[in-house]
Amino acid sequence: MLAQSLRKLILLAPLLIGTHILQAKTPPNIVVFLVDDLGYMDIGANNPDSFYETPHIDNLAKSGMRFTNGYASNPVCSPTRYSLLTGKYPTRAAITNFIPPANVKLRAGKFLPATILHSMPLEEITLANALKTKGYSTFFAGKWHLGESIETYPQNRGFDINFGGHSSGGPYTGKKYFAPYKNPSIAEEGPEGEHLPARLAKETSKFITANKDKPFFAYLSFYSVHTPLIGRPDLVEKYKAKAKTLSTNDKPWGKEEKLSGKGSLPVRNVQNHPVYAAMVEAMDLAVGDVLKTIETLGLSDNTIVVFTSDNGGLAITAGTPTSNLPLRGGKGWVYEGGIREPWIVRYPGVTAAGKTSDELICSIDLFPTVAKAANVAVDHLIDGIDIVPALKGGELDREALYWHYPHYSNQGGIPGGAIRIGDYKLVERYEDGRVHLYNLKNDLAEQNDLAEQQPELVASMRKKLHSWYQDTGAKFLREKTSNKSGAKPWRPEYMKK
Repeated sequence: MLAQSLRKLILLAPLLIGTHILQAKTPPNIVVFLVDDLGYMDIGANNPDSFYETPHIDNLAKSGMRFTNGYASNPVCSPTRYSLLTGKYPTRAAITNFIPPANVKLRAGKFLPATILHSMPLEEITLANALKTKGYSTFFAGKWHLGESIETYPQNRGFDINFGGHSSGGPYTGKKYFAPYKNPSIAEEGPEGEHLPARLAKETSKFITANKDKPFFAYLSFYSVHTPLIGRPDLVEKYKAKAKTLSTNDKPWGKEEKLSGKGSLPVRNVQNHPVYAAMVEAMDLAVGDVLKTIETLGLSDNTIVVFTSDNGGLAITAGTPTSNLPLRGGKGWVYEGGIREPWIVRYPGVTAAGKTSDELICSIDLFPTVAKAANVAVDHLIDGIDIVPALKGGELDREALYWHYPHYSNQGGIPGGAIRIGDYKLVERYEDGRVHLYNLKNDLAEQNDLAEQQPELVASMRKKLHSWYQDTGAKFLREKTSNKSGAKPWRPEYMKK
């Protein structure tokens, strides 16, 4: 009997080994959720006291890893979207502000903003391009905002399917967040009143179902929760009622100094906007629909899920729908409220459930991390790093993160740059070259400027930031041709030689 059993094991061994090798080499599926204008404090996983309800996102965090120091590469959308797809800082491509329509000029202030490219260069290798070399089916849904002509749209940048992605930065046509959408990249209109977040989730789930037996990359890039502020009526009513139950806040509004002029701007201190809350919950429901599809199809154990945002919450001007407190500022500002983002990663076999990491990560890291997971060789220049060591609970070999925003944002933000090394962050103003130093561990709200107390640290961090400017070909503010005052915009020293 024993001999017979051994003979069976010997005969089965090649099959068992072959199956194991096949399973080990099965490429993971990739699902990325990118939310527009979602602040770090807008999800329950980061903020248990949030006014908004995000149970599906919170459950995703419980099943994977949540990052407390996750960043966008820029305080506005198009540059961060570029970074997520290429693994590069947007400064390298001169995409340092949102890409405006052809007939719209970017805001000016005391000086003119830096010049920008109006599309992601066609020679860029996108994450979708890279994954297709390994046989992945690729899908894009939602907001693109990385070029004005059809040759720059997702279907020509490595995505097999593009549902809804074109030049626009928001759902500004038709009934906007409700059908009919009149979106040029949505061939089949939904029934009257269909909600856009739900439709994007439906199309994403449809793609996943059709490609469940082969590796796929699904990139769901929500138009939500960007303006126009329009919510599902039933959810708006729900949050109107909820807002009435909140205790009165003595200071519902704060002030942020106008860094390029006199006076101040109002900044929201309280999360209580019913329409914005409705938009956040509808987005969360859409995330839940896609996650349910993955689970129902039995794909959870071989699907990497990433959730993040493109910039901070809209807390100053343009409707001021959310509060980022205790983070300072918001979208359009290089303060933490404008660049610190929700980051959640569930990587089966790598991340343990319900863990958090304080390691510094950024939009530039998505490309190299996913490429490594899919066994894609990266032999061209990128700035990001594979964050798997952090996903396993360890540390990353990263010295610094950088930001460069040579513009006057629509939200009143500073034209400036920043560098973070460890707990310290240096902010540099581009109008006059002044700098500010903050210890984020002790001063998350960036209220206590340490620049005068630690001049040596300021000098070393500034030197490193300027070296990065030079390496990436950073562009800066320009002098107005009509300027009669003789004022000139600030330049780093290396540009004056």
